[in-house]
Amino acid sequence: MEQAIQPIDPTELFGPVISAYTRTQAIEDGVLIDITDTAREAGFSCPVAITDGAWNECISWTDKDSKRQVHQDQSGRLWDVVWMAFIAIRSASNSGQQLLFRLYRVPRGGRKRKPRLTTLKLIAGPGDTGELVISIMLPNED
Repeated sequence: MEQAIQPIDPTELFGPVISAYTRTQAIEDGVLIDITDTAREAGFSCPVAITDGAWNECISWTDKDSKRQVHQDQSGRLWDVVWMAFIAIRSASNSGQQLLFRLYRVPRGGRKRKPRLTTLKLIAGPGDTGELVISIMLPNED
């Protein structure tokens, strides 16, 4: 007769959790920005958030930016990021939890008008209660 393997309680190995920072807290603090509504329009079936750094790099756009550089709007830039992330997932040949994808965007804060290629990272993993969530970030962010 086979004995079932009993799972090990992580607190037995590592002790109690000292501190935890949840995804919900990160969204409340503005470290992550919830873009689930737009992501669902693009075909995502789970919650999606983007880091503040990636938002500022690839999505944030003001009327001042349009006057100084080229006319764009924030909702269009958001759609570009979400759509390219969705396409990257659909065309990925691996089933890993991390995926780099590229898109063109006009950099903010200068006089540049031409789109430049940039890379973003997408990570799929468990949310606060174990559900599948996706986070989009700059390649050097965790």
